Amino acid sequence: MVQVIGVRFRDNGKIYYFSAGDFEVEVGDHVIVETARGVEFGKVVLGKREVKEEKIVSTLKSVIRIATPEDEKTQQENKIKSKEAFDICLEKIKKHDLKMKLIDCEYTFDNNKVLFYFTADGRIDFRELVKDLAAVFRTRIELRQIGVRDETKIKGGIGICGRSLCCNTYLSEFIPVSIKMAKEQNLSLNPTKISGMCGRLMCCLKNEQDTYEYLNSKLPNVKDEVSIVGGGKGVVHSINVLRQTVKLIITTDKDEKEIVEYPVSQLNIRQKRKKEKIKMDNELKKLEALEKNEAKSKL
Repeated sequence: MVQVIGVRFRDNGKIYYFSAGDFEVEVGDHVIVETARGVEFGKVVLGKREVKEEKIVSTLKSVIRIATPEDEKTQQENKIKSKEAFDICLEKIKKHDLKMKLIDCEYTFDNNKVLFYFTADGRIDFRELVKDLAAVFRTRIELRQIGVRDETKIKGGIGICGRSLCCNTYLSEFIPVSIKMAKEQNLSLNPTKISGMCGRLMCCLKNEQDTYEYLNSKLPNVKDEVSIVGGGKGVVHSINVLRQTVKLIITTDKDEKEIVEYPVSQLNIRQKRKKEKIKMDNELKKLEALEKNEAKSKL
């Protein structure tokens, strides 16, 4: 076990582990640390704790110092300089007529490097652009191509729920999301209704997935024949996952059919048949393949 603290460099960014060393660091403090990009200014979001050595991806580095008022002033100046650098880079992109969309710009704390984040449909030859930028800023230039999900995470926005996007507010890393989750939650498989602003499947599909998997495991399939506790049988007409109720088509003594709703606890439900499960899995694979093809066509 290793004692570490968790540091973030963006409000919604990934948490990185560092050793506090001899410093008394508390959550909310700003610290100066050394990273792969150079010396950086970060915020402590996790207090001292012990983690397994396997969770430490690279060499654990120590905090250089707790940020001083001068350090915080430097950080604010870097943010202003980043906005100016962003505008200059936009002009240079237009000058070279490059088909790329500039998303963000930031200086490292020690001003040793300027990073520009952009999106593009394919590879971009930006060698001449880098030369121009290096001549202007007199420091190392790094252009980093990012995906549409990263772009949305940086830019932010309002989702169809009316709230700020999950990725921009609290998600530090993207969660794998599949079309199977939408199917499990009985949502419309229309891509426009289950896709976020980035054009990919909404991250929030993962939020209730475990609950739906558990609830669905206790319910029969539509058109299954089930028996009723106390006698009688019926064919499943529809199910309500959250209420855990099942509507059955019952044949009465007068040979008439009626729909009656029962709690799942009043039904004897057999395990879901393997053939139906295989059929559903095949359908989901086809839908996922279609989604991948649509994503490729957009690139």
